[in-house]
Amino acid sequence: MKVYLAGYNIDTTVLRQLQGKNPRSDATPEVLSAAYARISRDPRAVNELREDARKEIERARKSNKTIIFKMGHHSVAEHAVFNLDIIGVSRLAMEEVEKFRLCSYTEKSQRYITLEKGFVVPREIKGTRFEKHFIDLIDKQNEAYSYFVEELKKYVFNKYKDLAANPGRHNLLEGWAKEDARYITALATESQAGHTLNARNLELLLRRFASHPLREVQSLGREIYKEIASVAPSIVLFHEANDRDKNSYPDLKKLTRKIIKPHSVNGDLYGNEVNLVEFTPGGDDVICASLLHTLEELPYQKCKEIVKNMPPEDKREVFRTAWKNMQFYDSMLREFEYASLTFNVILSAACFGQLKRHRMATITVQDYDPNLGNTIPESIKDIGGENKFLEIIDETNDLYEDIKKEIPLAAPYVLTNSHRRRVLIRVNARELYHISRLREDNHAQWDIRNIASGMSKEAKKVMPMTFELVGGKDRYNEIYKSIFGELPKVTEQILPSERKIKS
Repeated sequence: MKVYLAGYNIDTTVLRQLQGKNPRSDATPEVLSAAYARISRDPRAVNELREDARKEIERARKSNKTIIFKMGHHSVAEHAVFNLDIIGVSRLAMEEVEKFRLCSYTEKSQRYITLEKGFVVPREIKGTRFEKHFIDLIDKQNEAYSYFVEELKKYVFNKYKDLAANPGRHNLLEGWAKEDARYITALATESQAGHTLNARNLELLLRRFASHPLREVQSLGREIYKEIASVAPSIVLFHEANDRDKNSYPDLKKLTRKIIKPHSVNGDLYGNEVNLVEFTPGGDDVICASLLHTLEELPYQKCKEIVKNMPPEDKREVFRTAWKNMQFYDSMLREFEYASLTFNVILSAACFGQLKRHRMATITVQDYDPNLGNTIPESIKDIGGENKFLEIIDETNDLYEDIKKEIPLAAPYVLTNSHRRRVLIRVNARELYHISRLREDNHAQWDIRNIASGMSKEAKKVMPMTFELVGGKDRYNEIYKSIFGELPKVTEQILPSERKIKS
């Protein structure tokens, strides 16, 4: 057996220093794509294929284009990986960056960093009669943010005096103040992120951005392409706007407006924050049968028949056997992916910023809608700041409505982190366990914790066996012990403290 480290991502500044006065033409991720593309047809060792690709870079690029474009093997582009610094982009546009399921990103957190006054004035608004009012209102929102940060610091330091007595906990307490104060800041607020993605997903991102109606998103796509075009021209080919990405949703919207008559929509349009709208019928049986299918040489339908006739205690024993060796950090067995649940969730922009990180879920969204109201942190109410908060929200909603009449695309920039939208999220049972472990934990932010708790509660109603172990990782020992009568081995030594530090 032989293993060679073929390459790894390093900073471009280091690359340029290594290249010096005599830059190498083979300093491109295209080499790896070209070499790995040949593995299926060339008997030589992989390291020899890489050496060959480095020696003849133009031949390697031609090979990439042939394999990707003519033969349709786009997967070879996945061997080339890029890291992007994205700076000075609005929170609204950053949502587009973070839509891509197979990319990785780390964004500037508005929970831990004190926000400056930087914000994006969208090109759609620049030079219009709205520009001055837009800037004045964002300034007003930011002034309110600064006020709330200071007042909330006093509030949390007073409320959690035991923690405040320890200087090492001051950053934690200040973070709680910041995470609640940010609910008054706009989606126009500047953000930054580190983004890692392979060339195949980069190409998809560029195509979507080129087709996007917002100019900021289009500009971001052009800036990204400028950075990578000369480095990897052979593996990022289909990057321009196309009709599928540009027109599909607008065309569907025209059609739905035509076929849905206004008088046909009635009843409660808002409902609860978390509604379970669809789920796999008999989900407990489906997962149990899937486990049998993996372990026994029987067709799935036969496994399902067996499970259907099983006594409940035997089914429960199957689940518990699947769990008994688990630690709090372990994921559910893959068979738990065969049962799914779909939730309609109404949540704030601040909360959506966390929910969207669960990219293995299927998530689609509606536009932010002031009619859905605002999520106001309880701490804002406790310090007597609700009226001040709502005065700014009223002014924000008025300007939003004015802009929407003339420039509907740009109107959401002025909305705040407290504004809400509807999200349709479909998860399998395995993914919901992951969401619950992370987001129901006491260290999770209260807004997403409430949503995750609501999802778990609804899931347990329809799949009680499947979700018997669901809950935040801070409660894992407690839940495990209630099922098995003892603590899981090892876990008590490494599980984070279960002491509740914030309600």
